[in-house]
Amino acid sequence: MLVGNYPTQRIRSVVRRGLVTALEMKIQGRFRSLETMAIFGCYVLPAGILIAATQLPIWEDVSVRAGLNFRNEASHTSRKYLPETMGGGVAMLDYDGDGNVDIFLVNGAKILDPMPKGHAPDKSDPRFWNRLFRNNGNGTFTDVTQQAGLKGNGYSMGVAVADFDNDGLPDLYVTGVGQNTLYRNNGNGSFTDVTSTAGVAGAGWSTGALFIDYDRDGLLDLFVSRYMTWSFAQDLFCGTIKPGGRAYCHPDQFQPISHLLFHNEGHGRFHDVSKESGIADFPGKGLGVAMNDYDRDGWPDIIVANDSVPEQLFHNLQNGHFEEVGISSGMAYDEDGNSFAGMGVDFADYDNDGWPDIFIDSLAKQKYALFHNRGGTFEYVSAPAGIAVNSVAHSGWGAKFIDYDNDGLRDLFIGQSHVMDNIQLSQPDLRYLEPPLLLRNLTNRFLDVSSISGTALRQAIAARGVAFGDINNDGFVDVVINTNDGPAVLLKNGGSTNHWFVVNTIGTKSNRDGIGAQLYLVTQDGKQQYAIVSTASSYLSASDKRVYFGLGSCSTVQLLEVRWPSGLLQSFHELHSDRIFTVRESDNPH
Repeated sequence: MLVGNYPTQRIRSVVRRGLVTALEMKIQGRFRSLETMAIFGCYVLPAGILIAATQLPIWEDVSVRAGLNFRNEASHTSRKYLPETMGGGVAMLDYDGDGNVDIFLVNGAKILDPMPKGHAPDKSDPRFWNRLFRNNGNGTFTDVTQQAGLKGNGYSMGVAVADFDNDGLPDLYVTGVGQNTLYRNNGNGSFTDVTSTAGVAGAGWSTGALFIDYDRDGLLDLFVSRYMTWSFAQDLFCGTIKPGGRAYCHPDQFQPISHLLFHNEGHGRFHDVSKESGIADFPGKGLGVAMNDYDRDGWPDIIVANDSVPEQLFHNLQNGHFEEVGISSGMAYDEDGNSFAGMGVDFADYDNDGWPDIFIDSLAKQKYALFHNRGGTFEYVSAPAGIAVNSVAHSGWGAKFIDYDNDGLRDLFIGQSHVMDNIQLSQPDLRYLEPPLLLRNLTNRFLDVSSISGTALRQAIAARGVAFGDINNDGFVDVVINTNDGPAVLLKNGGSTNHWFVVNTIGTKSNRDGIGAQLYLVTQDGKQQYAIVSTASSYLSASDKRVYFGLGSCSTVQLLEVRWPSGLLQSFHELHSDRIFTVRESDNPH
């Protein structure tokens, strides 16, 4: 008998020698011995055999032990105002520069039931404050919101993180319903609201945001997605006329709205270039946002996950202008040519071919979308990649490609929950609360390993924003989830014996964070990986800007190349694994 091209007796003999652990899992309705990535020394068995090189990591919910005492207050009402179910985001950042990743959680505000004309949501009660938790470096966190000056204003939605003024300190941009806020990091544990001076308040209902140096001038610009033309005055009744039957209205009931682009002019000021850049010519119903260079022309592009209208890809024309190429590139619709409820998004190379791919999750019965980059155009591959079968019954929000087991392949983590808190009234087979979904990358297919990855991944929650980073610097990516009207969840990755390599970029001629830098890594067995420096992806959230690489059993990075936004290329050779490697942009390319 053969498994792939290998006799099962040969595989079993390997297992008996204790080199790997065989797993039995169901694939396409049949059970077979699982495989992919059995590593001997630094060699990998071809992807026809499914063997786990080490025991898969187990996730643990450490929220209570860590002191992450936060509850999202969505202020649900009988009127079913849409913002109640759409928030909120979360960020992982090292705000104080001590080397430990801190956590910022976005919160709602008090909504009156009904909301009188002329009134706005009220954030004055401390239970509605946004919250900053400082990482103490010992597995615990301390709430430092008051001293940091980050209580917030109005009904907050999402957050973006980057060093917009190149002073070496990460700043925060918080989106919301009717108003956005830019906080400059003062470097003493506090932040200052510089929104008015910077000119980035925006208007309408803003959701996702990202910092991007789209013109490569060394200053980070700001892109903001907006959801729709909506206000509390549009108090539509949707659902059924029976007790508990009122429901959140479908986005089709509201008009789309244009997104925003602010150019960084330096000296703390931005200029709204939404119209002149071409961004405003393409309104949408935007939620999650991400950036990468989809056509490898050296200039960063932007994707927007749109809710029930075509997904958008803004192609950077290298002259300050963008064109929207979602339809022509093949990533606007699903395989049947239908739009879907795009919410969370990531833009990364999951198959290590050098071309960034796109993941966008959606509502139950629509299937999450995986678009494989075929050299500048995209192919919808959700079914053959195993995404469709594992997502058709689920609804996704924050998501990201992460190599959670450090085997050299980026897996998928998705926070889940339906948008309708009473969905079972109309669709009894669906649930509002859902556990997260963890899909392990088997090169050409993804396998659901949630149920064998710890009890923490079997707990049903109302996930919204999800951020990713390493809270204890052990080289394994951890996860924090902001839930809708519920407690925050901090999931610690139990890790494995695989090696890792983390890159921290510091720009000099380029922006200080190195956002937009392209990384190319080769391990000692010749395997290649590609990544871009960015804090943006997921759903209304921001992740640790450091870039994480899993190395499997390889203990050496043969080559690391960093191509900066300035155009400078730096190369490093024979680097040891299991370390955080800081790269400073230098005129010396080696």
